Amino acid sequence: MTVISFIDTSVLCNLVPVPGRDQNAERVRSEMSARLGRKERFILPVTSVVETGNFIAQLSDGRLRRETATRLHDILRLVCEGKAPWVLHDLAWDRDFLQQLLDGADTLTSYVEHAASQLGAGDLLIINERLQYEQRSQIRAAIWTLDEKLGSYS
Repeated sequence: MTVISFIDTSVLCNLVPVPGRDQNAERVRSEMSARLGRKERFILPVTSVVETGNFIAQLSDGRLRRETATRLHDILRLVCEGKAPWVLHDLAWDRDFLQQLLDGADTLTSYVEHAASQLGAGDLLIINERLQYEQRSQIRAAIWTLDEKLGSYS
């Protein structure tokens, strides 16, 4: 059975790479290669793109900011052209999605409780995107993350 994984911001920042957030770039690239060799499929959630883009926009060096934005742009262009090793997740940003987020997706803990225990809204959004994917496809998916807190929900 093919493994399907949602790519978290912590992984995407190492793949781009985003200066200051790419401490594990070599390890992540090596792991990506190994996972692709095992025919793992990847989904790029909107949250990872937004958060990575925000980290790029916050870089203080304008030259690095432009170079890094160009790398993310090129990756996203490959996604649009169907040439990247991952696909987009079609997401309905609607009342049901928002209610699932507030309810904590499938974690049995509300957004407020997650926030109080330091699991951010971005991480919970990825969990929720995965839940919607699983509900539509009836296929279990993992989350590839370097974040220990989010990883506990993978």
